[in-house]
This record gives sequence, structure tokens and C-alpha cells, in this order.
Amino acid sequence: MLPSFFISHGAPLIAIENNVYTQFLHSLGRKLPKPKAIVLFSAHWISPIQKVSNVDQYETIYDFGGFPESLYRIQYPAKGDKKITQEMKELFTKEEIPFEEETTRGLDHGAWIILRLLYPDADIPVISMSVNPMIPPDEQYKIGKALFKLREKDVLIIGSGGTVHNLRAIKMMEDDHHSIDSWAIEFDEWLELQLKNWNVESLFKYASLAPNASLAVPPYGNEHFIPIFYAMGAADQQKTAKLLHRSYRYGNLSHSVWQFD
Repeated sequence: MLPSFFISHGAPLIAIENNVYTQFLHSLGRKLPKPKAIVLFSAHWISPIQKVSNVDQYETIYDFGGFPESLYRIQYPAKGDKKITQEMKELFTKEEIPFEEETTRGLDHGAWIILRLLYPDADIPVISMSVNPMIPPDEQYKIGKALFKLREKDVLIIGSGGTVHNLRAIKMMEDDHHSIDSWAIEFDEWLELQLKNWNVESLFKYASLAPNASLAVPPYGNEHFIPIFYAMGAADQQKTAKLLHRSYRYGNLSHSVWQFD
């Protein structure tokens, strides 16, 4: 059975960079068994009700600005999988989780950047999923939990976001050779302890319990943090968390990869 993952998608530039993090993601994609399909919750698709893609062929969305022209020429022409989408609809219905189908939206950069680094051939069907930062973490976890059975069918479940993602605090002129802000490290170390102990009681209250939570996960940007709860929920049966990678860019922007079994 495939694990589920939380994967930081960082800044859009990682789509054209060759660094420690991009090399790790390339390697991870080669090591994993090839999944039957991928279900991906993206921080860049926010909806008040759970959206489930039912798309034949995805367009590539460039939901960013001010970057090199080469970024806007990248294509990731993934296909959907109507059978998996139907199974997901049935699972959500069984668990009484409200949802809506989305039949036209393409893949935003929170999705295609990660997928392209893992599986550059775009030959695995994708079901794109929204996130809802307005519902409490336990409900986000419940949505992921409802999809556990898909993992038994070799479907890979990914939450794409960032554990420390504060665009007002990053220092774009600083890169790997500069020091990392201590507040970002302290938050990630607290998170690591809670995840490895599967302490959902504390994790669901991260905003009040975690050190520097308002800096690491600002209230205006919590959509990047919450995909971790969807990915965790999909591994509720075993409740095992492994930190596979952690590095930082621009002083505090985290590149974290968590595996949940």
C-alpha cells in the first residue's frame, strides 16, 4: 500500500531550478512504486466546499507573476481518471462529506510543480482537490481519512503546501548560504515532535500551542499549512509519520516532505 505525503511546493522557481530539494523530489519519484493515480490537495485551490476534479485533460495554470518567461512555457498535460473520481464521490457520500465536481479547472502551480518533479512524464492520472481553510483541522483530517481505501488500490495521496510559508517574512535576496530564521526552525521542530507522536490533539490546536505559529502559519496564509491534515487523515489507520526531507530557502520558506503510513 502506498503512503500518503505532505510535500512543500516552495516558490515557483523550483520548477526550473536544480538544487538539493529538486534533486530529492526527483529521487523520491524514482524510488516510489508507480501509482495507479494521484489525488492531490493543493493550497492554491481554495473552496468552501470540497471540490473533486473530473477532468479528461488538464490545462496548466500559471497562477503567479513576475517570474522568468521559461516558467510560463512549462506544460504538464496530465489526464484525469473518471473511475477514481467516481470512487471518491462514493466514499465522500458514505461519510456524509459534502462535495462538488469540477469539470474545467486545470492544475495550479501547487499541483503541477510537485507532480512534474516527481513524475516528469505526466503519464499518471491526477484527481485535483481543493482545500478549505475555514473549516477546523479535524474536518480536514476527516476528508483525508475518507480516502484511505484508495491507498489500498495503489492511489497516491498528496497534500501540497508548506509548513512555514509566510510571504511577508521571506527574504528573496537571501538564499541557501544565509542563516535560517530561528522562529521557523522552532516551529518545524515542534511540528516534527507532534507528527512523530501523532498528537492530533495538539496539532489541531497548532495556532495556539506551536511556538511562532502566527509567523510560520499567518492567519492570512494558513491554506499552505492545512494540506498536511488531509494527508495525515489518509493514514489514520497506521498513524506513522516520517520526515524525509527538510531544508529552507529565502531565510524561512520551508521545503518539507512528510511521509504518512
